[in-house]
Amino acid sequence: MIALVRGQIVEKFPGSVVVDVGGVGYEVQVAAGDYERATLDDEARFYTHHHVREQAEELFGFSTLAAKRLFELLITVQGVGPKAALAILSLDEADTVRSAIASVDTAFVARASGVGKKTAERVVVDLRDKVGAASYVPTRDATTGATINFAGDEALDALMALGFTLADATTALRDVPTDKSTAERVRLALKQK
Repeated sequence: MIALVRGQIVEKFPGSVVVDVGGVGYEVQVAAGDYERATLDDEARFYTHHHVREQAEELFGFSTLAAKRLFELLITVQGVGPKAALAILSLDEADTVRSAIASVDTAFVARASGVGKKTAERVVVDLRDKVGAASYVPTRDATTGATINFAGDEALDALMALGFTLADATTALRDVPTDKSTAERVRLALKQK
């Protein structure tokens, strides 16, 4: 399976980019936010989900491991395929989507293209306990008292790479000061477990 693609962005199509990796171009389907940030001729790295169907093979790419893990949770829900999961992730940053699911915001999820009210309700019911606490509920840094937002957090990605679920990684980092280095934050989070 292809887990990561890193190379130069050589083409952009609606909803996807082509990444040149050592002379081989991989077309990667991306969420709206990643598509907007992608710039031709820039170096890019996408964590990928390689989806194999009878008729096609597709790569779905994400700028963070947290977004990839959320995508993989979304496609476990009955009636949510990769395209619908990508549409849900295109609503906003992955952490905002995760927070909407955790706080049972079905209206937010139902705004995704191709996702109806019943599917949104199923997503929320199936995943609310698996995605961790909503990050926009006042969560404070233990040292500074600042509000914590885990979006794009390298420590969160590192914990998930070590095998933590999204919910467990979020919980482990909740009381870890955000002013520390990524390595120190991971070390402190591991101590708490």
